[in-house]
Amino acid sequence: MTWSAFWALIATLNGRATEASCQRLADELSRRSVPDIIGFAERHAEALYRLDQEKFGRLPVADMTGRDGRPFPQSADGFLYARCAVVAAGQAVWEGVFFDVDKFAPYTSTECDGEWLLYVPDRAYALATGKVWGHSTRYCFESYSNRDGWPNLGS
Repeated sequence: MTWSAFWALIATLNGRATEASCQRLADELSRRSVPDIIGFAERHAEALYRLDQEKFGRLPVADMTGRDGRPFPQSADGFLYARCAVVAAGQAVWEGVFFDVDKFAPYTSTECDGEWLLYVPDRAYALATGKVWGHSTRYCFESYSNRDGWPNLGS
């Protein structure tokens, strides 16, 4: 799947990865070929992997502080869901955060949980084939997997 086709599908989310919008995307994707579903998963994993960088992961949660008033750090899951929210916001937002880290910060908010986007390939594949998704993508999208993005992370 081309990046252009990937971003066109992401645009169907209207900027947010809600349960309903992600189900609509899975429904749309399920009407395409299995290679397209796999291609979508590959592009999605790569988009998340590219965002897996220390400059984004070290940002505090936007709307939360600790009991002592200090900024509250993102958890590994929270960082993954924030990256999903950035992808769901669309190509312009995704590209923009690389040039201005402050544009990523609002997506760390607990109001911007993009977790539902993670399940789109699985759902689309199940709808299209009646089988359980078992594909592993080339890029790991889990937090801290991009070693180039986390040069100060221990080996």
